Amino acid sequence: MSLNENIILDALRQIKDPDLHKDIVTLGFIKDLNIDGGNISFRIVLTTPACPVRDEMKNAAQELVSAIPGVQTVNVTMDAEVPKGRGLSDKVSVPGVKNIIAVSSGKGGVGKSTVAVNLAVALALDGARVGLMDADVYGPNVPIMLGVDRERPEVDVNKLIPVEAYGVKLISMAILQPGDKPMIVRGPILHGLVKQFLSDVKWGELDYLIVDMPPGTGDVQLSLAQLVPVQGAVLVTTPQEVAIIDVRRALRMFETVNVPVLGVIENMSYFIAPDTGARYHIFGEGGGQKLAQQYGVPFLGSIPMGIEVREGGDKGVPVVIGQPQSPQAQAFRKAAEEVARQVSIEAMKPELVVLRKSQ
Repeated sequence: MSLNENIILDALRQIKDPDLHKDIVTLGFIKDLNIDGGNISFRIVLTTPACPVRDEMKNAAQELVSAIPGVQTVNVTMDAEVPKGRGLSDKVSVPGVKNIIAVSSGKGGVGKSTVAVNLAVALALDGARVGLMDADVYGPNVPIMLGVDRERPEVDVNKLIPVEAYGVKLISMAILQPGDKPMIVRGPILHGLVKQFLSDVKWGELDYLIVDMPPGTGDVQLSLAQLVPVQGAVLVTTPQEVAIIDVRRALRMFETVNVPVLGVIENMSYFIAPDTGARYHIFGEGGGQKLAQQYGVPFLGSIPMGIEVREGGDKGVPVVIGQPQSPQAQAFRKAAEEVARQVSIEAMKPELVVLRKSQ
């Protein structure tokens, strides 16, 4: 039996993407298939560089193709190309930006900015091209958390060049208007600021633009939803009921403006005693997970409390960089993978509809 493309692809059809529920051939993940006698090579191009089943998929592909009679060697290269989010006809996409993700909370004090920073850096560590827009105009503290609060953006042909830290491009009012001068602005001005951050910044090519939103359900959230197609929102809460109540309002707000909720992250879920390793649920237990189940949205992960997170934020070294083996950093890395998965699922929905209709 002579080897040909159909034989190789038929073997690879046995591998299914666990999130998209289709085989990797039908989904178009197999690229650059080359057959040179008994030597086979191809790329598997996933929808996110943060795919948690990347290694399992590679091993399965090697085993399946190696089992075909006549195959001598198999060279599988894993790659990723983040799909562009679904745009809406009345909204203009930001040039070069594939997916805009809002990180939001119903109230302040839940560590939303800390979560946004560590998610952005974690995605960059996984190989994604990431931007971070600090839209929390009244409390823009993201530059401090990334250690770039003393830097200033340059201008190139009337476009701001974002500053960079740990592979993440950043724009924030804190680097445009430094110091302790308060931002006293009303709704229309806020709308203009959000529009400028999106259209007057030279973001370049980005897989993900993370937007750190101000707490609540106010003007910035509505402006973002009105101006650009937001791929989805990540809601941050702590376990206690007072935070959960406010997050419910945020969830309903995003539903109202037709922004999909990618899921819920529960921050400060528990404290791990450094001497015994025992867990203490200081703010209650399971509130975020119950909320996700109640509204039928994914639960993206629990982030434990730890002095490492606070120290990293104060020093400008996110915990995923400064303490990569800590439970907090590992939890952030896993949550970032889950966010990337949900973005891919949302982005691939039109393709999946087409596939279903053609079968």
